[in-house]
Amino acid sequence: MAALSSRVARQVVAHSVSPCWCKSPSRVRMLSSISLPSKVRIVEVGPRDGLQNEKVLVPTSVKVEFISRLASAGLTHVEATSFVSPKWVPQMSDHKEVMSAVTSLPYPSVSYPVLVPNLKGLQAAVECGAKEVAIFGAASESFSKKNINCSIEESLARFEPVLSSAKESHVKVRGYVSCVVGCPYEGSIQPREVARVAKTMLDMGCYEISLGDTIGVGTPGTIRAMLEEVIKVVPLDQLAVHCHDTYGQALANILTALQMGVSVVDSSTAGLGGCPYAKGASGNVSTEDVVYMLHGMGIQTGTNLDKLVEAGKFISSHLNRETMSRVGRARQPKAA
Repeated sequence: MAALSSRVARQVVAHSVSPCWCKSPSRVRMLSSISLPSKVRIVEVGPRDGLQNEKVLVPTSVKVEFISRLASAGLTHVEATSFVSPKWVPQMSDHKEVMSAVTSLPYPSVSYPVLVPNLKGLQAAVECGAKEVAIFGAASESFSKKNINCSIEESLARFEPVLSSAKESHVKVRGYVSCVVGCPYEGSIQPREVARVAKTMLDMGCYEISLGDTIGVGTPGTIRAMLEEVIKVVPLDQLAVHCHDTYGQALANILTALQMGVSVVDSSTAGLGGCPYAKGASGNVSTEDVVYMLHGMGIQTGTNLDKLVEAGKFISSHLNRETMSRVGRARQPKAA
């Protein structure tokens, strides 16, 4: 994946222009020709980030079938589970069984990253066949202490042996930065702090940094301001966005990121998700809704929307509730 300057871009016409722009022809021309990536890679986080907050334990067989359906739909990156203590996240207590099963699925080109909080988690993941892992940091001091029981600096120090060991084992590491625009404990987060944490994790060896609006308070304005600071120190082709839809802003925020050159998007089929340590955090943006939007703009994702909708229905039925995806609900058979 190349940076924006060398990436193939397409031109789309901005169909709606506020009357206030019409007084400035030059600005109208600027808005009427917006560069977007020709292809977007979706990182599916439903089986891990989506299910981790569910109070009713989901059977291992259901999780594996869910992951299999997602891979069958064309997704190339499907987060499978989390190697954390069952005491903290009971839903992920079957991580060894899940990982053992998914590594045997008939999709050799699909990556199944797993979350690891420390060196012990990494070692357990590698023993189960993990080829890619993810580590979690935060741009909020308070959230870091609530989420991983240490300060930002302490968390970064903990990651060093994880990155070193992963490199020795030829395991790729993806870095997450939580609370990139807002925190449930501190309020607004300074973009400079997001950039600092992201750059530190990149320098440690993470191949990609996912920027998470953990409580879904971001708007196109705050997302843009944050990204403007981050791209000063992290290349665009090593960035992803991870948006929650608490205030209904996720798709708008993703579109803003795309316009700025980001071409990797995290999402969760059926809109599953929510952070157990972020009060008020609702589900992730649904994969179905993201793919529907992208395909409508002529942007390739390599996924089959119909299969994604079916996968969303599958997991929602096992959770005994309706899918949170608007596209999924719209495609449900209408009652006679």
